[in-house]
Parts: sequence; C-alpha cells; structure tokens
Amino acid sequence: MIQPLFNGNTDITDTHLNIIAHMPTLSLTTVTNDAFNQKLSDADYMRIAVLLAKKSYDEGGCPIGAVIVNNATKQIVGKGHNTLVQESHPYNHGETSAIRDAGRIDFSQTTLYTSLSPCDVCATLLYMRGFQRVVVGDVTNACGNEVLLKEKGINVDILEDELGVKQYAQFRQEKPEQDLEDWQGLAAVSKS
Repeated sequence: MIQPLFNGNTDITDTHLNIIAHMPTLSLTTVTNDAFNQKLSDADYMRIAVLLAKKSYDEGGCPIGAVIVNNATKQIVGKGHNTLVQESHPYNHGETSAIRDAGRIDFSQTTLYTSLSPCDVCATLLYMRGFQRVVVGDVTNACGNEVLLKEKGINVDILEDELGVKQYAQFRQEKPEQDLEDWQGLAAVSKS
C-alpha cells in the first residue's frame, strides 16, 4: 500500500499547503494522513483558502478561495475558488465552489474558511446549508455579512491572513470593474 506523502512527521510549509490547495479534493487522502490533518490549524486552512484565491487571480479571476473542513477528522471535504471570469459564471464564488465540491454532506459538522468576507448570496447559502462555523480571512477589503451569519446562529471568527489581504487589495486596485461585477453584477459596472 502506498503511504500518503504528508504524515505526522511532515512539517507544515506553504509549499505543502499549496500542494493541498491544487490537488483534487478526492485525491487528498493520497497526500495527507490523519496525523498530518490533525496538526493543521485554523491559520493553515486559511492559508490554503488564500492559496486557492491566488490560483484564481493567476487564472485572471477574482482572488477568493474557500475550504470546508470536517470538524471531527479535520479532513478537507471541499475546496474551491472564484471562477467568475474563467467560467463566465456569475455566482461560482469561492464559497459556492467549495460547497459544490463537497457535495451532499451535513455541513453542520463542518467549518468553512473563506479568504474574503462572504457576499450576500454566499452568506445566505452558508446559513441555508447549516454551517456550524465560518472563518473569514479578510475583513479589511470587504465586510458586512458577519453580523448576519451570527444572527443565523453561525459561529463566525475573523482570522485575517496578511497575504490574502494584500492580494485582494492589489486585485481591487488593478481591476476595480471586475471587483464590482463580482459583488454586484454587470448592471452595477454599467452604471459606474
């Protein structure tokens, strides 16, 4: 039997987290074992979301990524990144992409890590699907739905990742119309 690449003795580095970010979710059991997963912290999962956001940015899209983790096993069960531009899909945001990747599971037993404060659509989906906890990685560049999520009974934690905050600020400066389209649609861009 082939052993996973990363185990309890493996150091957690950005290189290792980047490999996890880029591997298909269903293949992650060939990369990480339970001992490695148990070592991962909230900051590590957030960094994976930020690395997914960078993947989107590198593809020409909006730098937003998300990771869904099973609370008991700490295994990643879904992950994704924004593909507004890449797939011409107005609501395939980081959160919706990760939820689609996870499939039909009980989200009340999971935590979602998102690199940026969720938009109205994503926030609604998070409470509709019964998420227990959401960790937000950037409220410097965008915020607003954290109160709504708390009112709906979701535990919300803010864990800003410096790379993610910097990355989104750069994107917003470089592509303000794309940022506006992602949040409010092409009608908002036409009005501006």
